[in-house]
Amino acid sequence: MPKPSYCLGARGFGLVLMENLLARKQNARPDKQNDLGWKLFGKIPLRENDQKESKKMQKEYEDRAGRPSKPPSPQQNVRKNLDFEPLSTTALILEDRPANLPAKPAEEAQKHRQQYEEMVVQAKKRELKEAQRRKKQLEERCRLEESIGNAVLTWNNEILPNWETMWCSRKVRDLWWQGIPPSVRGKVWSLAIGNELNITHELFHICLGRAKERWRSFSTGGSEAENEDAGFSAADREASLELIKLDISRTFPNLCIFQQMLTYFAAFEVFFEENLPKLFAHFKKNNLTPDIYLIDWIFTLYSKSLPLDLACRIWDVFCRDGEEFLFRTALGILKLFEDILTRMDFIHIAQFLTRLPDDLPSEEFFASIAAIQMHSRNKKWAQVLTAVQRDSREMEKGSPSLRH
Repeated sequence: MPKPSYCLGARGFGLVLMENLLARKQNARPDKQNDLGWKLFGKIPLRENDQKESKKMQKEYEDRAGRPSKPPSPQQNVRKNLDFEPLSTTALILEDRPANLPAKPAEEAQKHRQQYEEMVVQAKKRELKEAQRRKKQLEERCRLEESIGNAVLTWNNEILPNWETMWCSRKVRDLWWQGIPPSVRGKVWSLAIGNELNITHELFHICLGRAKERWRSFSTGGSEAENEDAGFSAADREASLELIKLDISRTFPNLCIFQQMLTYFAAFEVFFEENLPKLFAHFKKNNLTPDIYLIDWIFTLYSKSLPLDLACRIWDVFCRDGEEFLFRTALGILKLFEDILTRMDFIHIAQFLTRLPDDLPSEEFFASIAAIQMHSRNKKWAQVLTAVQRDSREMEKGSPSLRH
C-alpha cells in the first residue's frame, strides 16, 4: 500500500501518524526478545525457550572460539600430567594445511612428522639432562648444609672450648682445610691471629687519636718550627704525603710485604719451578713474569679474583698458615689450569690469569692447592725467602719483575 503524501492535509497527516504507531507496535515484541537475549550473562532469569536459545548461542560461540563446551574429564587431566611435554616444543603444532590450500603429499607429511618427533625427542633429552643437573645441585647443596651444621657443632662443642690443646691437632687441621662455618669464622680468626702486641680497644683509640691529631697538624699548615719541635720537618711531612700518591707496590717500604715484591717474586719462582717445571719453562719462554698476575691476587687476598666463598676459605687457612698459603694458592691456580695455560701465548695467558673463571670447582681447586709442596731442596718457604732477602740489592738488578 503506497504511503499517502503529506500534501493531503490533516487527514493525510493522521494516516501517516497511525501507520507509524502500528509499525512500532508490531516491532515491539522482537525488540523485547532481543533485549532478553542480551540477558545471557545478567541476573534476570530467562524463560525456558530463551534459556534453550542462550545455551545454543553459547555452544556456537565456544565452537567458534575453539573451546570445548564441556570441561575435560579427570581421566584426561591425569593423562596430561603423566605425559612429558617439553616446554621448548609447546609452541610446535603439527597440523595439516588449511582447506583452501592443496593437501601435503603423503611422503612430505611423513617427513615433517618424523622431523617433528625428532625435535621433541631432542628437547626431552635436553630438559631431562637439565632436570638431572638441577637435582644434583640440590643434593649437593643439601649435603653441604648438613656438613656445615655438623661442623658448627664440632667447633662450638669440642674445639673452641679446648682451643689451646686442640687447634694444632690433625682433626682440627682437616676441618680447617674444609672451611670454617660462617657462624664461628670470626671467633676462629681472632684466636688464630692472636694478639701478640696486647692491643686493647683503649690502646687502639689512643693511637687513633694521636694519628688524627698528627694529621690535623699537617693539614692546618702550622709553622715549620712547631713541626720541628714535634719531631717532624717540612721535608718529612711532604715525604709522608707523597707516599700515599705512589702505586701500591712502592707504598710504605717499611712493610716487607710491599717492598716491590721482588724477593717474594723470586721465592715464588723457586717453588714454581719445583712444582710445575713444564709450565714454568713455558712462562719463561713467553717472558711472563709473576708481577703480571701475583700483585692483583696477593694484595687483594684473592677477593677480586675469586668468588667470595672460595676467598673466605683461603682466608681461613691464611689466618692459620700465614703469607706462605697465599703463594701456595697461586701455585694451586696455575696447577689447576696447567693444561690450558701451556697452549696459550703471552697475551692470552695474561688475560686468563687476570680474569679467572667464575665457576671454579671448590673441591678440585683445593685439591690442586693440596698437591703443591712448599719445600725446595729441603728448605721451607720461610728459609727460601730469607735466603733470597740476604742479597736484595743483587735481586733488584736481576729480578725478572718490576725493573726500573
